[in-house]
Amino acid sequence: MKAIAVIPGKSGSVHLAEMPRPSVSEIAAGRGVLVKVLRVGVDGTDKEINAAEYGAAPAGFDFLVIGHESFGRVEEVGPNVTEFRPGDYVVATVRRPGSSIYDQIGNPDMTTDDTYFERGINLRHGYLAEYYAESADFLVKIPQGLKEVGVLLEPFTVVEKGIAQAFEIQRRLKVWRPRRAAVMGAGTIGLLATAALRMRGLEVSTFALTPKPNRNAALIEDIGARYVVTGETPISKAAAAFGPFDIIFEATGFSPIVFESMQALGKNGVLVLSSVTGGDRRVEVPADRINL
Repeated sequence: MKAIAVIPGKSGSVHLAEMPRPSVSEIAAGRGVLVKVLRVGVDGTDKEINAAEYGAAPAGFDFLVIGHESFGRVEEVGPNVTEFRPGDYVVATVRRPGSSIYDQIGNPDMTTDDTYFERGINLRHGYLAEYYAESADFLVKIPQGLKEVGVLLEPFTVVEKGIAQAFEIQRRLKVWRPRRAAVMGAGTIGLLATAALRMRGLEVSTFALTPKPNRNAALIEDIGARYVVTGETPISKAAAAFGPFDIIFEATGFSPIVFESMQALGKNGVLVLSSVTGGDRRVEVPADRINL
């Protein structure tokens, strides 16, 4: 079986690897599901892993199969699998439980373990292969009508988690009625965040570097959001004109934007940080003003 892999710690090591085809028998308790991979999304995380910024190979391997945004079709199921059958479309989740209390109660995304397990990212092979085998417990069935967009489920869960946590935090206020939102970045996560916030009825300004016209700007404006080119309108000026913002969803992969975003928040606002930044960028910040 062919797979796309990297050698963790070695920059630019992405290569074609050969592996045995997995089997449902590899999964404990008869809960195995064999999935034929149809699509895999490749994002900034995969680029950063290939740049050796983070990532580790599973035990017994010197390479890591990348790809964590999956979409596939069930080929075979184990004897104790009743939720799926051959022909079903599925997406696999990414994080796998560790040992912390949060892992044990079914919230592995909130793990406090220093060592964590994520397929295609850290200590577990990913989905950029011809097949994978997984426990039925970590698969999500995709309706036939969503098969063309099912591969977007994993990045969309990042957006939904961030927004859900923002609202969960703000329950402490008894009443929280956000009206304006900003999305930093117009890549895949930024587009999905813009759509999710618009569906909640918020006025949304999405910030990006690329001047108009471009496809993403057109998509953003088609759903009633505002596309702001940061080279023409800095965040501080945009916040004065269109904000202040009740929610800011940061999805740029450029850490200095975080500190600019802090200053664009409205009272009782929430800044959601979704970027993974494995570099070593440094900025000077107005610490007193941010603290105040």
